[in-house]
Amino acid sequence: MKKQIFAVLSSAAIISSLLAGCGGNSSQSGASSSASSSASASSEGSKQIKEFTAFFDRQGSELNQDNEIQQIIAEKIGAKCKETWLTGQTAEEAVGMYIASGEYPDFMNWTPQLQEAGALVAIDEYLDKYPNIKNFWSESQWNSLRQADGHIYSIPQFGKINIKAMDTQQNGEAFWIQTRVLKWANYPKVESLDQLFDLLEKYYAANPTMPDGSSVIPFEILAYDWYYFCLENPPQFLDGYPNNGRCIVDPKTYLVSDYNITPTAKRYFKKLNEEYKKGIIDPEFMTMNHDQFLEKIASGRVLCMVEQHWDFATAEDSIKSQKLEGCTYVPLGITIEPGMKEMYYVSGESATLSGGLSITKSCKDVEGALKFVNDLLDPEIVTLRSWGVEGKDYLVDENGLFYRTDEMRENAVNADYKASHLCSYSYFPNYGGMNPDGKNAATPDTQPSEFFNGLRPEVQECLTAYGAKTYVEMLDNNVIDGKDQPWYPMWSFVGTMTSETPGGLAWTKMEETKKQYLPQVVVANDFEKEWSTYLEAYKKCKPEDFFAEVQEAVYNRIKLVWGKDVRPKS
Repeated sequence: MKKQIFAVLSSAAIISSLLAGCGGNSSQSGASSSASSSASASSEGSKQIKEFTAFFDRQGSELNQDNEIQQIIAEKIGAKCKETWLTGQTAEEAVGMYIASGEYPDFMNWTPQLQEAGALVAIDEYLDKYPNIKNFWSESQWNSLRQADGHIYSIPQFGKINIKAMDTQQNGEAFWIQTRVLKWANYPKVESLDQLFDLLEKYYAANPTMPDGSSVIPFEILAYDWYYFCLENPPQFLDGYPNNGRCIVDPKTYLVSDYNITPTAKRYFKKLNEEYKKGIIDPEFMTMNHDQFLEKIASGRVLCMVEQHWDFATAEDSIKSQKLEGCTYVPLGITIEPGMKEMYYVSGESATLSGGLSITKSCKDVEGALKFVNDLLDPEIVTLRSWGVEGKDYLVDENGLFYRTDEMRENAVNADYKASHLCSYSYFPNYGGMNPDGKNAATPDTQPSEFFNGLRPEVQECLTAYGAKTYVEMLDNNVIDGKDQPWYPMWSFVGTMTSETPGGLAWTKMEETKKQYLPQVVVANDFEKEWSTYLEAYKKCKPEDFFAEVQEAVYNRIKLVWGKDVRPKS
């Protein structure tokens, strides 16, 4: 049986409270006794509104019950969804509790555990009825989602580029640094790991505290739960490779390699160890959870970190709302040596897909749920989700281009305003690139003029000093064509692995080992000894089994897209 980790339940009430928190019905809520609310409807004005529930195993911000745009969308399409997010648990624990109970909200993120538990509804037989969903991905992309039984159980939400890429923001990983640090040093060229930490050390020596007297944190590390990728995966980027997730793939030979044991990996962790001993790294990083990490970011105290922007964007919005001068971040594409090409920013649409939004067996109105998703992709609704209400959240100039006033921009980063007014349905499918009108960008932060005009003055000054107008221009601009590199990104395959196979079992052990040992490597008194201890434990996990299966997946994806087998002939 595939591995499934369930939280220990002190009572059945724990499950019930979690289900209720995810929009599950109870007699007290006035809905049906089903775990799903999809069959219920409420009267809003003169229209009957179907109500669905969703739980996403990520941290997010819940909307107010009377959220304005959610209500507008509900009136237009006849449905709404109560979204809830991960709180106080790991993703694995939360999903495990649902599986243990056998009752689910209408929508959840696809996981191998949910698939194995028979918790999900096959959607492929319905796709022809819902053209917005069917046309969201190509036929070959849909086929790449088929499970062993030949059916499709998920709709990938992210990475769909409409017409062309319009990225201005680096939503993925980088070494993020506050503008005040770069300004203090007169905007130096910072390319390598050594250059970065030299700058942080000097700035911290001259500026050890915030204006309120609290201590500055020169470098922060998020090592909690699955977010520990912030600690674990920089070696692949430092060597100039994109984020394939848990591996490096050579684009010429198609061979997979292990970035965990490269000379760069050792050098990186040795550097972290040295900086920890100097007091540059937060001494609390080992015991800090995700909420505490975001609180530290929002305080403005953290000078630099490795992170993916989507994960700390809310904390950065708090920095902006507080008007903390110089505390907003810009991305740096740090490599192990100066002058190397880096691949932190990569655009392009994947040729093969996995995971995404799923409908559970508890949903009493599967077709209604699919219609809800389909309607969320209608052009008018896409604009409401991404830009808001015309006249209140954005204006339109004489050329039909959307723009915002300073007040609108301030509202867009205000937590209270977002909870009461904005409704992006962020974990439901939506487009990147361009708005369906073919004229505007999909989102305000990807509208070129709007992006720069919406930046704080110190960020505008910083970008200008580096000859950039967007965050993307602070990095090397890389494009990966999914047809040319059909394996990219391999994390979409690794996320489907379970311990039923030798490779999946090895991966589980590798993850546990890295979570346990890498923080210890950073804080070790004797780095060489601790690094050797880590490598011994890592090798016992049989990583070769994992990489063998990943290698086979690379070949399979190439064959799926190219129609030919590139495996070496024996």
